[in-house]
Amino acid sequence: MSPDLLFWLSLVLKMAVTAGFVIGAAMVAERAGAAIGAIVATLPIAAGPAYVFVALDHDAAFISASAIGSIAAHAATAVFSLVYVILAQRGGMVVSVGGAVVAWFVVAFLLRLVDWSFATVVVVNLALFFACIPITNRYRHVPMPPIVRKWYDVVVRAFMVACLVAAVVGLSGHVGPIVTGLLAVYPIVMTSLMLIFHPRVGGPATAALIANTMWGLVGFSACLFTVHLAVAAFGTWIGLALSLLVSIVWNLILWWLRSRALARRKA
Repeated sequence: MSPDLLFWLSLVLKMAVTAGFVIGAAMVAERAGAAIGAIVATLPIAAGPAYVFVALDHDAAFISASAIGSIAAHAATAVFSLVYVILAQRGGMVVSVGGAVVAWFVVAFLLRLVDWSFATVVVVNLALFFACIPITNRYRHVPMPPIVRKWYDVVVRAFMVACLVAAVVGLSGHVGPIVTGLLAVYPIVMTSLMLIFHPRVGGPATAALIANTMWGLVGFSACLFTVHLAVAAFGTWIGLALSLLVSIVWNLILWWLRSRALARRKA
């Protein structure tokens, strides 16, 4: 088999596997309501497989350095979420999603221009989230109406995620670790949820789902911090496994806190 054919077959497989992960998680989110759906949506179901596939072609130093780019770019997701939540209260899908996507790329590429150390990028990442969370809190409690699935839902999600994986894997050998890390954490799951839900249930209900992701996204930041530190200390695969564990534990804590809050309200 020629090297070119092997590359394309491998890329198609990677795209299909990652799309399957995201589609499955999004289907769970649809049935669970805004709060639980947000917890599922903030697990590393897109970035995780992207990192695994990049790790098959690069060493631990590349992966650890990529995490710096991911941490910087993920800070832009706080702004992405905030812009969508605000615009979706009155705006249509094109304006709301388009504004959020433009905001993400502008902020992500501006952050990329800085020569970050791990300490400084962590501070900026957390500062942006803790500035945006209080603003989005007031929009979290709009109920999610019943959803009727459309035939094209799976196609849209699969196509978007497959394009992300193709970009990350295909470009990683040409653009270096920082840009690879930036592309790996583009909020593809949240974008797909916006595109599917906004025209169906309206902006405010979709904005409630996105607003509920904010604390979960802080956990994803912790996941990326772990990638940088643990991959360098323990190697690629142990480091990535530990980062996944951090994300899962964080989201389980959020679920437990939510369950306790609901129990107190009922009491």
